[in-house]
Amino acid sequence: MLRRVVGALPLLVLLSLVCSSGCGGDRAASPAADGAAASRGPSRGSPADLGDDDRPVVVALGDSLTAGLGLSTDAAWPALVQNRIDAEGYRYRVANMGVSGDTTAGGLRRLEWALDDRARVLIVALGANDGLRGLSPDAMKANLAGIIDLAHERGLSVLLCGMEAPPNFGPAYTRRFRAVYADLAREKRVELLPFLLDGVAGLAEYNQTDGIHPNAAGASRVADLVWAKLQPMLDALPEPAP
Repeated sequence: MLRRVVGALPLLVLLSLVCSSGCGGDRAASPAADGAAASRGPSRGSPADLGDDDRPVVVALGDSLTAGLGLSTDAAWPALVQNRIDAEGYRYRVANMGVSGDTTAGGLRRLEWALDDRARVLIVALGANDGLRGLSPDAMKANLAGIIDLAHERGLSVLLCGMEAPPNFGPAYTRRFRAVYADLAREKRVELLPFLLDGVAGLAEYNQTDGIHPNAAGASRVADLVWAKLQPMLDALPEPAP
Protein backbone atom coordinates (compact mmCIF):
# COMPACT_ATOMS: atom_id res chain seq x y z
CA MET A 1 0.00 0.00 0.00
CA LEU A 2 2.80 2.41 0.82
CA ARG A 3 4.13 2.08 -2.72
CA ARG A 4 0.79 3.41 -3.90
CA VAL A 5 1.14 6.41 -1.60
CA VAL A 6 4.66 7.52 -2.43
CA GLY A 7 6.16 5.39 -5.13
CA ALA A 8 9.56 7.07 -5.46
CA LEU A 9 11.95 9.53 -3.88
CA PRO A 10 11.00 12.43 -6.19
CA LEU A 11 7.43 12.12 -4.98
CA LEU A 12 8.63 12.38 -1.37
CA VAL A 13 10.25 15.68 -2.26
CA LEU A 14 7.00 16.75 -3.92
CA LEU A 15 5.00 15.82 -0.84
CA SER A 16 7.20 18.07 1.25
CA LEU A 17 6.66 20.92 -1.18
CA VAL A 18 2.92 20.33 -1.26
CA CYS A 19 2.79 20.26 2.53
CA SER A 20 4.24 23.74 2.67
CA SER A 21 2.15 25.06 -0.21
CA GLY A 22 -0.97 23.31 -1.45
CA CYS A 23 -1.72 21.36 1.74
CA GLY A 24 -0.50 23.91 4.21
CA GLY A 25 -0.64 27.26 2.48
CA ASP A 26 1.18 29.89 4.50
CA ARG A 27 0.58 27.92 7.68
CA ALA A 28 3.63 25.64 7.45
CA ALA A 29 3.84 23.42 10.55
CA SER A 30 3.15 26.03 13.19
CA PRO A 31 0.34 25.20 15.65
CA ALA A 32 -0.28 28.93 15.97
CA ALA A 33 -0.75 29.13 12.21
CA ASP A 34 -3.19 26.21 12.40
CA GLY A 35 -5.29 28.11 14.90
CA ALA A 36 -5.23 31.31 12.88
CA ALA A 37 -6.45 29.54 9.74
CA ALA A 38 -9.13 27.71 11.69
CA SER A 39 -10.47 31.00 12.99
CA ARG A 40 -11.07 32.10 9.40
CA GLY A 41 -13.39 29.13 8.96
CA PRO A 42 -13.46 26.35 6.38
CA SER A 43 -12.74 26.83 2.72
CA ARG A 44 -16.00 25.25 1.60
CA GLY A 45 -19.24 25.86 3.47
CA SER A 46 -20.28 26.40 7.06
CA PRO A 47 -23.34 25.59 9.18
CA ALA A 48 -24.70 29.06 8.39
CA ASP A 49 -24.53 28.29 4.67
CA LEU A 50 -27.26 25.68 5.13
CA GLY A 51 -29.73 28.49 5.76
CA ASP A 52 -33.30 27.31 6.20
CA ASP A 53 -32.50 23.80 4.93
CA ASP A 54 -33.75 21.67 7.81
CA ARG A 55 -32.44 18.34 6.56
CA PRO A 56 -30.18 16.46 8.98
CA VAL A 57 -26.52 17.11 8.22
CA VAL A 58 -23.58 14.87 7.43
CA VAL A 59 -20.47 16.87 8.34
CA ALA A 60 -17.28 16.14 6.40
CA LEU A 61 -14.40 17.34 8.59
CA GLY A 62 -11.14 17.26 6.69
CA ASP A 63 -8.23 18.99 5.00
CA SER A 64 -7.56 19.96 1.37
CA LEU A 65 -8.50 16.45 0.22
CA THR A 66 -12.00 17.14 1.54
CA ALA A 67 -12.13 20.83 0.63
CA GLY A 68 -11.40 19.80 -2.96
CA LEU A 69 -8.27 21.87 -3.57
CA GLY A 70 -7.93 22.51 -7.30
CA LEU A 71 -11.46 21.32 -8.07
CA SER A 72 -14.77 23.07 -8.57
CA THR A 73 -17.10 22.95 -5.58
CA ASP A 74 -19.34 20.35 -7.17
CA ALA A 75 -16.39 18.05 -8.00
CA ALA A 76 -15.08 17.63 -4.43
CA TRP A 77 -15.90 14.24 -2.92
CA PRO A 78 -18.43 15.60 -0.34
CA ALA A 79 -20.48 17.11 -3.20
CA LEU A 80 -20.35 13.79 -5.05
CA VAL A 81 -21.53 11.99 -1.91
CA GLN A 82 -24.40 14.50 -1.78
CA ASN A 83 -25.28 13.47 -5.32
CA ARG A 84 -25.43 9.84 -4.23
CA ILE A 85 -27.58 10.74 -1.22
CA ASP A 86 -30.03 12.61 -3.43
CA ALA A 87 -30.09 9.92 -6.10
CA GLU A 88 -30.83 7.22 -3.52
CA GLY A 89 -33.63 9.25 -1.96
CA TYR A 90 -32.03 9.96 1.42
CA ARG A 91 -33.01 13.18 3.16
CA TYR A 92 -29.60 14.42 4.33
CA ARG A 93 -27.41 17.39 3.53
CA VAL A 94 -23.61 17.11 3.33
CA ALA A 95 -21.65 20.06 4.77
CA ASN A 96 -18.09 20.29 3.45
CA MET A 97 -15.93 21.38 6.39
CA GLY A 98 -12.59 20.85 4.69
CA VAL A 99 -9.75 23.29 5.40
CA SER A 100 -6.60 23.12 3.31
CA GLY A 101 -3.56 22.39 5.45
CA ASP A 102 -5.54 21.29 8.49
CA THR A 103 -4.11 18.80 10.95
CA THR A 104 -5.96 16.69 13.51
CA ALA A 105 -5.19 19.39 16.08
CA GLY A 106 -6.77 22.05 13.89
CA GLY A 107 -9.80 19.85 13.29
CA LEU A 108 -10.30 19.36 17.01
CA ARG A 109 -10.05 23.10 17.66
CA ARG A 110 -12.73 24.00 15.12
CA LEU A 111 -15.06 21.06 15.68
CA GLU A 112 -17.52 22.96 17.88
CA TRP A 113 -17.84 25.57 15.12
CA ALA A 114 -18.31 22.90 12.45
CA LEU A 115 -21.27 21.23 14.18
CA ASP A 116 -24.77 22.51 14.75
CA ASP A 117 -28.01 20.99 15.98
CA ARG A 118 -28.76 19.46 12.60
CA ALA A 119 -25.62 17.30 12.54
CA ARG A 120 -26.27 13.55 12.65
CA VAL A 121 -23.12 12.02 11.14
CA LEU A 122 -19.49 13.16 11.32
CA ILE A 123 -17.02 12.00 8.68
CA VAL A 124 -13.49 12.50 10.02
CA ALA A 125 -10.95 12.69 7.19
CA LEU A 126 -7.87 14.11 8.89
CA GLY A 127 -4.27 13.04 9.37
CA ALA A 128 -2.67 13.54 5.97
CA ASN A 129 -0.89 16.72 7.08
CA ASP A 130 0.13 15.15 10.39
CA GLY A 131 1.86 12.41 8.40
CA LEU A 132 3.48 14.76 5.91
CA ARG A 133 4.92 16.82 8.79
CA GLY A 134 6.00 13.80 10.83
CA LEU A 135 3.86 14.83 13.78
CA SER A 136 3.48 12.48 16.73
CA PRO A 137 1.08 9.55 16.11
CA ASP A 138 0.27 9.61 19.82
CA ALA A 139 -0.78 13.26 19.60
CA MET A 140 -2.70 12.53 16.42
CA LYS A 141 -4.55 9.72 18.18
CA ALA A 142 -5.40 11.98 21.12
CA ASN A 143 -6.74 14.65 18.75
CA LEU A 144 -8.86 12.18 16.80
CA ALA A 145 -10.12 10.64 20.04
CA GLY A 146 -11.17 14.10 21.20
CA ILE A 147 -13.06 14.65 17.94
CA ILE A 148 -14.83 11.30 18.23
CA ASP A 149 -15.67 11.81 21.91
CA LEU A 150 -17.25 15.20 21.24
CA ALA A 151 -19.25 13.76 18.37
CA HIS A 152 -20.48 10.93 20.56
CA GLU A 153 -21.42 13.39 23.31
CA ARG A 154 -23.69 15.03 20.76
CA GLY A 155 -25.18 11.71 19.70
CA LEU A 156 -23.52 11.67 16.26
CA SER A 157 -22.50 8.59 14.31
CA VAL A 158 -18.84 8.74 13.22
CA LEU A 159 -17.08 7.50 10.10
CA LEU A 160 -13.31 7.59 10.58
CA CYS A 161 -11.29 7.74 7.35
CA GLY A 162 -7.75 6.44 7.58
CA MET A 163 -4.67 7.84 5.94
CA GLU A 164 -1.17 6.54 5.18
CA ALA A 165 2.08 8.28 6.12
CA PRO A 166 4.91 8.63 3.59
CA PRO A 167 7.77 6.23 4.38
CA ASN A 168 10.49 8.88 4.73
CA PHE A 169 10.06 8.91 8.53
CA GLY A 170 10.85 5.21 8.72
CA PRO A 171 8.85 1.98 8.98
CA ALA A 172 8.24 2.30 12.73
CA TYR A 173 6.57 5.67 12.27
CA THR A 174 4.53 4.34 9.35
CA ARG A 175 3.27 1.40 11.41
CA ARG A 176 2.37 3.58 14.40
CA PHE A 177 0.62 6.08 12.14
CA ARG A 178 -1.49 3.43 10.41
CA ALA A 179 -2.38 1.74 13.70
CA VAL A 180 -3.94 4.93 15.07
CA TYR A 181 -7.02 4.57 12.88
CA ALA A 182 -7.62 0.86 13.44
CA ASP A 183 -7.06 1.21 17.18
CA LEU A 184 -9.45 4.15 17.48
CA ALA A 185 -12.13 2.44 15.41
CA ARG A 186 -11.96 -0.54 17.76
CA GLU A 187 -11.69 1.45 20.99
CA LYS A 188 -14.35 4.01 20.15
CA ARG A 189 -16.58 1.62 18.19
CA VAL A 190 -16.83 3.75 15.09
CA GLU A 191 -17.03 2.81 11.44
CA LEU A 192 -13.64 2.78 9.67
CA LEU A 193 -12.66 3.45 6.08
CA PRO A 194 -9.07 2.15 6.28
CA PHE A 195 -7.59 4.42 3.58
CA LEU A 196 -9.39 7.44 2.13
CA LEU A 197 -7.23 7.40 -1.02
CA ASP A 198 -7.27 3.67 -1.67
CA GLY A 199 -6.93 3.10 -5.41
CA VAL A 200 -6.24 6.81 -5.94
CA ALA A 201 -2.93 7.72 -4.26
CA GLY A 202 0.12 7.42 -6.45
CA LEU A 203 -1.86 6.90 -9.66
CA ALA A 204 -1.30 9.73 -12.14
CA GLU A 205 -4.65 9.28 -13.85
CA TYR A 206 -6.49 10.03 -10.61
CA ASN A 207 -4.43 12.96 -9.36
CA GLN A 208 -3.72 16.55 -10.25
CA THR A 209 -0.29 17.59 -11.45
CA ASP A 210 0.93 18.02 -7.86
CA GLY A 211 0.74 14.25 -7.53
CA ILE A 212 -1.19 14.26 -4.25
CA HIS A 213 -4.59 15.95 -4.62
CA PRO A 214 -7.21 13.93 -6.50
CA ASN A 215 -8.51 15.21 -9.80
CA ALA A 216 -12.19 14.90 -10.69
CA ALA A 217 -11.86 11.21 -11.48
CA GLY A 218 -9.96 10.59 -8.27
CA ALA A 219 -12.51 12.49 -6.20
CA SER A 220 -15.20 10.31 -7.73
CA ARG A 221 -13.37 7.20 -6.57
CA VAL A 222 -12.99 8.66 -3.08
CA ALA A 223 -16.72 9.42 -3.02
CA ASP A 224 -17.45 5.79 -3.92
CA LEU A 225 -15.31 4.60 -0.99
CA VAL A 226 -16.99 6.98 1.44
CA TRP A 227 -20.48 6.19 0.20
CA ALA A 228 -19.95 2.44 0.61
CA LYS A 229 -19.36 3.05 4.33
CA LEU A 230 -21.80 5.92 4.81
CA GLN A 231 -24.90 4.39 3.26
CA PRO A 232 -25.28 1.61 5.88
CA MET A 233 -24.78 4.21 8.60
CA LEU A 234 -27.63 6.31 7.21
CA ASP A 235 -29.81 3.21 6.99
CA ALA A 236 -29.20 2.56 10.68
CA LEU A 237 -30.39 6.04 11.70
CA PRO A 238 -34.04 6.95 12.34
CA GLU A 239 -35.58 8.14 9.10
CA PRO A 240 -35.66 11.95 8.98
CA ALA A 241 -39.04 13.62 9.08
CA PRO A 242 -40.24 14.80 5.65
